[in-house]
Amino acid sequence: MDSIHAYCDGACSGNPGPGGWGAVLILPEGVVKELGGGERPTTNNRMEMLGAISALRATADRPEPVKLFTDSSYVVSGITMWVHGWRRRGWQTMDGKPVLNRDLWETLMGLAAARRDRLTWVQVKGHAGHEVNERCDEIAVAYSKNQNADLYEGPAIGCGYSLLEPGPAHLRAPGGPRKPSSPKPKGGWYLSWVGGKLEKHTSWPECQARVSGVSGAKFKKVSSPEEEKAALEGWGV
Repeated sequence: MDSIHAYCDGACSGNPGPGGWGAVLILPEGVVKELGGGERPTTNNRMEMLGAISALRATADRPEPVKLFTDSSYVVSGITMWVHGWRRRGWQTMDGKPVLNRDLWETLMGLAAARRDRLTWVQVKGHAGHEVNERCDEIAVAYSKNQNADLYEGPAIGCGYSLLEPGPAHLRAPGGPRKPSSPKPKGGWYLSWVGGKLEKHTSWPECQARVSGVSGAKFKKVSSPEEEKAALEGWGV
C-alpha cells in the first residue's frame, strides 16, 4: 500500500446529546493508529465531521495520498458537492437559511484543499460488517459514553481486526440514492472474542455491547459455518 487509508465515524446519544468520534489510520509502513474524542452536547453530524477532520489533521504533514472512508453521506455529499453552492451563496442554503456546522465545513474544506488531488473520498455502508468501519464506530460510541476506548497504535498485525479494503458489498455510491437493504442471509450472526471466550450474537447491538471499549476484543459478522471457521482460524482460535 503506497497511500494512507483513513477511516472515520461519529456517534451521538440523542441529537443533540453526548457524542464521540473515532478514526483509524492505516499507514504505508504497516502501522495502525487509532484516534478518538468526544463532545457534550453535540450532534451526530458534527461528530462525523470531526472524525474526518481529525484523520486529515493527523496526516497533514505526510506526502502520501489519502483515501478517506466514512459511512456519512452528509460528509461525503457535503464536501464533494454542497459546499461549493453554500460558499457561493454566502453560506446560505437554497432556502436562505444559515448552513449548519459552517465552522467545521470551512475547516474540512481547508484540509481537503491542502491535499488537492491527493485525497479521495469513499462512502461505505454503516454496520455492513467491514471491520475497520465497525472499529471506528466502537471508538465513537465509547467516547460518547465517556468510556475508555483503549486506542491502539502499533504494527498492523497486532491491531486485532482485518485491514482489508471495503469490497463492493460495503460501498455506497456518493450522493446516490439509498437502495433498500438486501435481506440478510438466513443464519447470519456475529462472533465476538473477549478474554479468551467466544460468543455468538444474533444482532450487532448485542455484539457491540460486549466488545465496545474492551482491549483486544475481536468481532465479525458471518453468514455460514464456513465463514465462521475462516474467521476463527484468522484469529488463531
